[in-house]
Parts: sequence; structure tokens; C-alpha cells
Amino acid sequence: MRFETPLIPAVLIRRYKRFLADCRLEDRQEVTAHCANPGSMMGLAEPGMKIWLEPNDDPKKKLKYGWRLVEHEDGHFTGVDTSVPNRALRAALENGDVAELAAYKSVRAEVKYGGNSRIDFLLSQDGLPDCYVEVKSVTLSRQPGLAEFPDSVTARGTKHLGELANMAAQGHRAVMLYLVQRTDCDRFRLAADIDPAYADAFASAHAAGVERLVLGTKISPAGVEAGAPIAAAE
Repeated sequence: MRFETPLIPAVLIRRYKRFLADCRLEDRQEVTAHCANPGSMMGLAEPGMKIWLEPNDDPKKKLKYGWRLVEHEDGHFTGVDTSVPNRALRAALENGDVAELAAYKSVRAEVKYGGNSRIDFLLSQDGLPDCYVEVKSVTLSRQPGLAEFPDSVTARGTKHLGELANMAAQGHRAVMLYLVQRTDCDRFRLAADIDPAYADAFASAHAAGVERLVLGTKISPAGVEAGAPIAAAE
């Protein structure tokens, strides 16, 4: 997935009201960018961080910049836009680039299912059970090389696990896919200390037949692509 508009570098001044970020461009101009991330963004919203913004000239948008990346001092990147994983994964699924799901040729997004929910992707193929894929963006890292989810309590995420477990109980294939939007992590685990209820819900869902798939990403100011599987650290 390539960004629609070339990104420009900036420095973060502050993030506030969850969805707003004041930033300083290279020409010293200060602008407000949309932050498409409802989580805590722990470790990713410190004043002075180098970030990358996507400009837009859409008259329907009040803010003319969107915050897309954090560039760390070691040259690694973290993608902070939670809408990016679904866009990157759709391309990977349609191209058959996710080996564990490559047998499915039909890829539909945002399909209604369960109790007034929408599955991120419903995969289907003659001769195979339908496959329900829920996607979560992973950006938290509190230890070198270790990615964790979630970064804050997520009642919505817990509900999604229950919905997936119901699909598995009905004989469908159900996959909880974590996309690690960091280039500096090669291991993954659930942050049970942050949201014990989510960790418990995952354990129940997994016991009910829900699969876990963790993928890394390739990130640059040009775009974000789904990468190779990442091992669980648990």
C-alpha cells in the first residue's frame, strides 16, 4: 500500500484529544494534523519525535495533514494510522501474499456478521470453510524487539474475539490477525497487564478454535506492506 500523497517530515509538538497533533514542519510552520489512532500511543507521542505527515487538499477535510509514521532515532519506523493495516492487508490477501490464507480467492471487506458487527475480511473459496479475519494494528513496544497488543483497554477488541469464537463454533475458520506496524520488532505477545479481560477473551477464543496470525510490516515514507510472520513470545 503506497501513500496517496508523498509524506513530509515534521516534529511532534503535542498530541491531544486523541485525534489531534500539533506539529512543526521543516520550514518552522506549525500545523495541526489528524491522528487516526484511538489508542494510548504509549511511547509514540513524545514531544520532539520525528514524524511523517501526509498532506491533502480535500475540501471536505478540516485538517490538511494526517499523521502516518514515527521515525525512531535508530532509523526504524512505526505506523500510527490504524486504518493502514486493512488497506495493506487487502492488497496482500488479494495477491495471495499471506501464505496461511492464500488458498482463498474471494476477499470481501467490512461484511456484517454476528451481533451487529462487521468482520474486516471475509474470505471464501469453493471447497473450503469461509474464513473470518479480524485485524488489529500493533504499535506498542516496551521491550526491545517485542511488540504487544493492546496499548489500552479495548472492550471493542474483546467483543470481536467473542464474535470470532462464535464463527469457529459454527464450523467456519476464524483468524485473529495482528499486524505489527513496527520495523523494530520480531516477537509478539498480548499485554495482559494492560487489559486482562482482552487476554482472557483471547485465551477462550483460541481454545474455541480461533487462530492467531501475527505479521510484520515493511514501512517507509513511501508506504506500508504486510511482511513475514512474527513469532509469539508467550
